Amino acid sequence: MAEQIHDPITLEIIQNSLQATADEMFAAMRKTAMSSIIYEVLDMGTGITDAKGHLASSGAGIPGFIGVLDKSVKFVVQKFSEPGDIEPGDVFITNDPYYGGVTHLNDLIVVMPVFSEGRIIAWTANIAHNSDIGGMAPGSLSSEATEIFQEGLRLPAIKMISRGQPIRPVFEIITTNSRMPDFLEGDLWAAIASVRIGAKRLEELAVKYGVSTFEAAMVQFMNFGEQVSRAELAKLPHGTYSLSEEQDDGRFFNVSITVSADEFIVDLRDNPDQDNGPFNAGRDDTLVSMQVIFKALTDPASPANEGSFRPLKVLTKEGTVFHAKEPAAVGFYYEVGIRVYDLVWRCLAPHMPGKLPSGHFSSIAGTFIGGIHPDTGRQYTIIEPQIGGWGANEGRDGNSAIFSGVHGETYNCPAEISEARNGLIIDRMELNTEPGGEGKWSGGHGIRIDYRIRRDNSFLTLGYTRSRIMPWSLDGGNEGTANYALVMRKDGAQERHAYASGIRVDKDDVIRIITGTGGGLGNPKERDPALVAQDIRNGFITPERAADVHGYKV
Repeated sequence: MAEQIHDPITLEIIQNSLQATADEMFAAMRKTAMSSIIYEVLDMGTGITDAKGHLASSGAGIPGFIGVLDKSVKFVVQKFSEPGDIEPGDVFITNDPYYGGVTHLNDLIVVMPVFSEGRIIAWTANIAHNSDIGGMAPGSLSSEATEIFQEGLRLPAIKMISRGQPIRPVFEIITTNSRMPDFLEGDLWAAIASVRIGAKRLEELAVKYGVSTFEAAMVQFMNFGEQVSRAELAKLPHGTYSLSEEQDDGRFFNVSITVSADEFIVDLRDNPDQDNGPFNAGRDDTLVSMQVIFKALTDPASPANEGSFRPLKVLTKEGTVFHAKEPAAVGFYYEVGIRVYDLVWRCLAPHMPGKLPSGHFSSIAGTFIGGIHPDTGRQYTIIEPQIGGWGANEGRDGNSAIFSGVHGETYNCPAEISEARNGLIIDRMELNTEPGGEGKWSGGHGIRIDYRIRRDNSFLTLGYTRSRIMPWSLDGGNEGTANYALVMRKDGAQERHAYASGIRVDKDDVIRIITGTGGGLGNPKERDPALVAQDIRNGFITPERAADVHGYKV
């Protein structure tokens, strides 16, 4: 047994090793996955928890995904609580938000215990969006779903590998329920490889430094995370702030936030009942969205852990849109999550000038296009979260063409990959220069991307918010612009959509995706004429529009 050493330098080395391990898990999964949504877009996340499931270190990936992992591990620990239930080499899987899965059925969460000296000392975990997990529609998402049973195969935190050996019936059930079984199984093994390499690294750490020192390092790191959050919380303006905001569908979402030196309380109890369709979020996912905005307000630069969120308290009411009750459908949970994230942002932005910019396009803008590949004859589904424009802040314009707030370290899929792997052509991808978002400081631009279909009887499913209620502005700036899609038929007809499932598209039809410009900040008439001239040169604004909103004269 290694000597137990608790000196600060050793603990710091272990903490950094935890972070390096989480990053190595991320790299292993990225390099071995089969689906471009994972290896190109990086719609995934990795992390490490302690033996009880408290987040010890977050890896790369989507911030909203990393916050899922500890909640999944805690559920597994609770469910498999008898002696012998969890053994070395076991691997567990869940995807059901009512059984530790947190998000929706497409997101498979894989967790593995780490043993040393005969007991569990940690867990490695990852999550990734998978292309098809069954259900009533290709891609497993349908705006017509009314209960979770229609959204795909439910995996209620089950063991899929026992003492290092695959439980074959479990794998057969998973792949048989998918329209894309080869891709699903390949991505699943990538996830297994990821947690296994993480477990191996942590076992080596425990042997090198001793279990006691290893566990002490995790505790110290969590306590440090709490100290940093509380120090930053003390700098925020204290008080109670409230907001009610209309949504695209006519509902009003409400929030009350109390900020003090000790707590950050988000009260979401006064909100509409859960939706009859799939536009709901589970309690845990709402908590994740609040953790993301809390981290952004306190210490966005450092890794997250359980201690980072100790001052955060989130109040919800079961049976409402932010705390759905089984068996509510939750396929489009991510648009609900980003709505409540943006609700808190908008509520606090006027009270924290310079810290929170104007509203951004604020949608995951999930776009699902699929059918039978014209070259291979196999089922394909392209899954594209879209990039868009961010709001202006004091002293600078908003960023153009980046992902939304909860989507983090992800990338748009290169046109070459989309064309090679899927049955379509990317005709164009450019900035969206529709009028909107002007101010003393202007919002960043969204995009316009055209997908040309290559085979008849293909389909489009999508779910966008901020399609009717625009990205909000600050201090007299102009609102941003909408997120939407145009289906441009080869006969010249056009259809506009924000939410739809299974729209038939045929060869040479074009699906044009438009994402919004962020909101502006400050009176547009006060914009520096040199910046207006630069906007005109860059094609961001026409001379006529510049004259109208900025009062610009050539």
